[in-house]
Amino acid sequence: MRLAIPVGLGAIAALGHEGWAGGLLALLVGCVCAFLITPERRRTAFAFGWLFGLGYFGVMLRWIVEPFLVDVARHGWMAPFVILFMAGGLALFWAAAFWMARHIAGARPSVMVWLPVTLATAELARGHVFTGFPWGLPSYVVIGGLGDIWFALIGPYGATFAVLAIAGALAYFLHRRAIFIVPLLGTVVLATFALSLSQATTMPQTGQTVRLIQPNAPQHLKWDPDWMGMFFNRALDQTRAGDAPDVVIWPETSIPTLLEYADPLIADMATAARGAPIVAGIQRRDVNDYYNAAILIDGPSTVSVISDKAHLVPFGEYIPLAHLLEPLGLGTLVDQVAGFSRGTGDGMMQTDGLGLARVLICYEGIFPEEMQRGSQRADVLLIITNDAWFGKGAGPRQHLVQAQARAIEQGLPVIRAANTGISAVIDARGRIIDALDLNEAGYLDVLVPGPLPPTVYARTGDWPLAVLLMTVIGLGVARTRRKSVDDVQPHS
Repeated sequence: MRLAIPVGLGAIAALGHEGWAGGLLALLVGCVCAFLITPERRRTAFAFGWLFGLGYFGVMLRWIVEPFLVDVARHGWMAPFVILFMAGGLALFWAAAFWMARHIAGARPSVMVWLPVTLATAELARGHVFTGFPWGLPSYVVIGGLGDIWFALIGPYGATFAVLAIAGALAYFLHRRAIFIVPLLGTVVLATFALSLSQATTMPQTGQTVRLIQPNAPQHLKWDPDWMGMFFNRALDQTRAGDAPDVVIWPETSIPTLLEYADPLIADMATAARGAPIVAGIQRRDVNDYYNAAILIDGPSTVSVISDKAHLVPFGEYIPLAHLLEPLGLGTLVDQVAGFSRGTGDGMMQTDGLGLARVLICYEGIFPEEMQRGSQRADVLLIITNDAWFGKGAGPRQHLVQAQARAIEQGLPVIRAANTGISAVIDARGRIIDALDLNEAGYLDVLVPGPLPPTVYARTGDWPLAVLLMTVIGLGVARTRRKSVDDVQPHS
């Protein structure tokens, strides 16, 4: 039971990322209960936090086994090890947070107040250490509700701190019957509501029509020679259907050949677009380096812009520290996985119909700081992705929520084209204007919404929060050390 309870509470908290599970309520129930029963000893608190994180990340990231089930015979055996490795590794951040909170608070109930601080710091570290993996931040459970305003003001990590602080306040109230918590939480809710009402309810419009192409190519068939032509022709039919739009967006790696061999396909795409520019995903080779790229097609044989993916997926598109693995006899693994090189551009693309677009390829869209790369502010965020890797359940939906978060944080619309869905146009407040459902083939014509002025978070980034959290923790540790010295009795 000692092992099962924290794992179960973490699993309940993770259900907050499911649309049917009560969102914020599920997260709060899991966190409040965990805060209330955190063990008093630091070592035991570390283990408790790890188990709590294991349950959270194990449930929230369950989709991560899907890529290994595409070819079950070859890779299926890896699936259980991958989920345990990922969930267990990420849970170490939470374990450290529980240890630190108990270290500062000692055996006192104030650990419930310190846990939001240390956990928010752990989530900030998770988003940046070893290139970062900020998938499934606790704050994403409030997307689509009153908490949206937090993302515009303090970003996803600040919103995570706010959500965890509410959980800590509720836990403290239940433990100590601290009545003052009730008006404090009421004030937070009222202030959030007032700030939400102050936001613009109508979005500026560009008057331009974007067409999103969703060919719906299942991953196990996407690169099958007998099927590639069919999926490409399906995308061509979707491009030439109806009235010509102002710009067409194809998903990640939707052109089934390397760029150097793609001229005939590009000519067919340009003809189908009837003069509209096309942004499409393709792989390309430069001598011995391969890149996952987006290209801008402006005519039958004109590729005017190439934008290479800069933030690659560890162990999916490259092997971290590959040069250290080859001497260990793992060169075959490196050769199989380390297939892509990191792009060096700023990810900006000037496109008729969209204006200046910041192009993000799949994984890049989960990183808030990627939106601010470069010196210019974009007019729109353009995400092309192949979520077929993520299966038919939680993964693609979680990915879409993170695209909504990027829109709110920057005050910019998001255009999202996904191979199997969910393709969507999202306004600068994070509201989905229109979308194509998951695993549905089709196209979508939508008027492109305009940008809003830069948000507070877009101007400041995460530095103010990072400095605040580290300062508070530093003061807490210093106080603990000073108290330890004061408690030492002098020798007679």
